[in-house]
Amino acid sequence: MHKLSCSSYEELVSRFSLEVPEKYNFAFDDLDRLADATVDGSGNPLALVHVDDDGTRRDYTFSWLKDASSRLANVLKTQGLRKGDRVMLVLYRRVEFWVAMLACHKVGAVPVPSPSQLTPKDIIFRVNRANIRAMIVEDSITDRVEASRPECPSLTCLVEVGGTSRPDSRPDSRPDSRPDGWLDYETAVADASPVFPKPQGDALAGGSDPLLIFFSSGTTGMPKMVEHTHTYPLGHYMTGAYWHDLEEGDLHLTLADTGWGKAVWGKFYGQWLAGASVFVWDFRGKFEPARLLEQLAEHKVTSFCAPPTVYRFLVREDLAKYDLSALRHCTTAGELLNDSVFLAWKKQTGLPIYEGYGQTETTLQICTLPTMEPKPGSIGRAAPGWDIVLRDMAGRICPPGEEGEICVRVSEKTPVGLFTGYMEDPEKTASVMLNGYYHTGDKAWVDEDGYFWFLGRVDDLIKSSGYRIGPFEVESALVSHEAVVEAAVTGVPDDLRGQIVKATVVLSAGFTPSPELTKTLQDHVKKVTAPYKYPRIVDYVAELPKTISGKIRRVEIRQRDEEAAKK
Repeated sequence: MHKLSCSSYEELVSRFSLEVPEKYNFAFDDLDRLADATVDGSGNPLALVHVDDDGTRRDYTFSWLKDASSRLANVLKTQGLRKGDRVMLVLYRRVEFWVAMLACHKVGAVPVPSPSQLTPKDIIFRVNRANIRAMIVEDSITDRVEASRPECPSLTCLVEVGGTSRPDSRPDSRPDSRPDGWLDYETAVADASPVFPKPQGDALAGGSDPLLIFFSSGTTGMPKMVEHTHTYPLGHYMTGAYWHDLEEGDLHLTLADTGWGKAVWGKFYGQWLAGASVFVWDFRGKFEPARLLEQLAEHKVTSFCAPPTVYRFLVREDLAKYDLSALRHCTTAGELLNDSVFLAWKKQTGLPIYEGYGQTETTLQICTLPTMEPKPGSIGRAAPGWDIVLRDMAGRICPPGEEGEICVRVSEKTPVGLFTGYMEDPEKTASVMLNGYYHTGDKAWVDEDGYFWFLGRVDDLIKSSGYRIGPFEVESALVSHEAVVEAAVTGVPDDLRGQIVKATVVLSAGFTPSPELTKTLQDHVKKVTAPYKYPRIVDYVAELPKTISGKIRRVEIRQRDEEAAKK
């Protein structure tokens, strides 16, 4: 692919297009191409820089990944896996995650990236819901899988990574041998061929065939299965080449665990399609901002993406202590970035932060690109290739300044990267694919310049005294105060106003709940945003209820309040 050089957003929109080859398969058509290009010196040989929790760095080339994924593909094929079989991966940020994903693409199996926090109950639900045939997991997960096996009859292939036979096995590895029925990854791939010929005819997975499945994080209910096809990686070319602004030779870090969709947004397809290398920091345990800054400085990361919460922690550090001179581009997504963090980061690094918006069901839908002037708090404009409109409850398209649901027009053309639907849930799929639009379930408004301003999930909006208040606006105002680490804003029933705003707050170290602090936070919100949005109730908690992907479960807070009101 050739990255366009455009002087404006409008020029990029008019010139950008994606060519989708017939039966496209990323592993064969691009990974192998990148590997072969290094033979004649025409491409960037470095695919991935991997740093363990202990600081050990290992560099991996595209050629190495091609051979390693072919070895594992041969192992999986020998184990009876075929096109369409589903494989759950629980591998943290180990390099084997990338190998396993590519191996599945070659075999035609469908990987299901999964988080390490899954309990045996979660594993049983997902394995049976998705009819999982195989699991490839780190040895720290093996015992949980074993506890689940009696209730998972579809499992026929189990592969353990990093077990006791591995020379660099982690200190916390199980001292005993692996249970019966498990393959040792290292032993299995060592004896396999590094050549896996591209399948022919119907045996080749590509194009509209299933590529992978994500389980949604389930903020309002049980997780849903989101299916993407083999064209999905091409949709992330916009993510890597334009939003992350990557060129050949760049080193990009997206701070995400491989169990979630954000990993393939920022640690896989789009970055390699742009010619860049992926930086992986496989840290374990509690996130430490100072250690992240050390990684950025030591390894000369050039492009960085993280949630706004991470930037909030980083700007509290003494950034002058770290050599961030190699860093030239910063992006964020997942929640709103408040003005104070944007300005503090830019003041200390000289770099703006470019926001973006998308979902597990999509690739990048809305973004702020390098050719655009960032507006702090705005998620940007519609990504080229995506026809985005806001629609009100009656289905009318909203004019600037009027809030509506973010919808993707699909009546004329389906954008590359949009999911096929919720697997085995036609009713849910039909509820979001209506009248030629995909309904995201998210609310926003758009300004006169075409910039979108995110408000929150449709179900999370608060209706108070005739006003409609988005929780993100109030949360953003609260976390801009030094006393607040995290905040969740919900509506509480009120006889006079319909609903009033409630803030559930986690305090920073050194601050304690008090009526005085509550008044201070309320006054702070009144100054930062419209006064009518201030929280009339402030509840202090040690932690917020979250999904295992880290998303706040406001629905759980509302349910607790409803139960308390009945007593």
